[in-house]
Amino acid sequence: MVRKRQPKFLLNIPVELKSIIKEPISIPPNTSILDARDILIRHRIGRLIVEFNKKPVGIITEKDIARSISVFSGKPIAKILARDIMSKDLITVNPDDSIYDCAKLMKTHGISSVVVKNHKNKLVGIITKTDLVSTFLMISTARLPISKIMTKKVITVSPNDSIFEVESVLLNNKIRRVIVSKNKIPVGIITYRDFVPAKTFDLYKEFTDPEERTEIFWNPKINEFNVNNLSYLLTFLAKDIMTKDPFSVSADDTAYLAAILMIRHGISGLPVVRNKKLIGIITKSDIVNFIADHGKI
Repeated sequence: MVRKRQPKFLLNIPVELKSIIKEPISIPPNTSILDARDILIRHRIGRLIVEFNKKPVGIITEKDIARSISVFSGKPIAKILARDIMSKDLITVNPDDSIYDCAKLMKTHGISSVVVKNHKNKLVGIITKTDLVSTFLMISTARLPISKIMTKKVITVSPNDSIFEVESVLLNNKIRRVIVSKNKIPVGIITYRDFVPAKTFDLYKEFTDPEERTEIFWNPKINEFNVNNLSYLLTFLAKDIMTKDPFSVSADDTAYLAAILMIRHGISGLPVVRNKKLIGIITKSDIVNFIADHGKI
């Protein structure tokens, strides 16, 4: 019996990690989260490195900022600092490691970036999933169907679900985005970024009176699971903050096409449809996981 040769999906092209390292935007630990939020919005990025004495000591993501809207730790939101909400357990590499090492670390730890440090623990740069997906475009070769790597189990919300429910879905399922569907047709997508922009804070200001806001901001017991004092959140729905009519792909399209769409439009996930009905989702994580499993780059 003659076995068919399996197609080679990735070219064995040596791509040095140093060639894709990006200089991160960093902030000191005493930066307020409102200032951190403004920097994320202004630069359209998903994370900030917290740096002290030129050494990375933490990282703040859109998720951290979004959660801080609901969890105030007994402080007014304007007084919460980067050091209060940053993740301190940094996953790091050095400039001589490989792209494959980065992909493995991202898959193992379920993270979207790794920090690059030198032998003196000084901050060198950052590698994100976007960087690895861009590299995938350079080294991919054979036709890899989206169906081979997509996530088939898709968590969805309804357009009329409250944004409080949407945030709970993201937190409880440990996912970074959720598809908004109606009659099994994707009509929108929501990520943590949609909770971060100033428009979200402005919604709170526009539809709540000053006394209610003061009570909410100073109440030390408020968290994402206590809705009694956050009833105004329930008036805002998924359809109010979602990105409408998201780009979608077919299961028979190639991962290469999905990667191009994600990079070109600055998005991290695409609904996968058949006859307009939702059957899965493909994300940058799926491509990074593929590199981690198959790409001895």
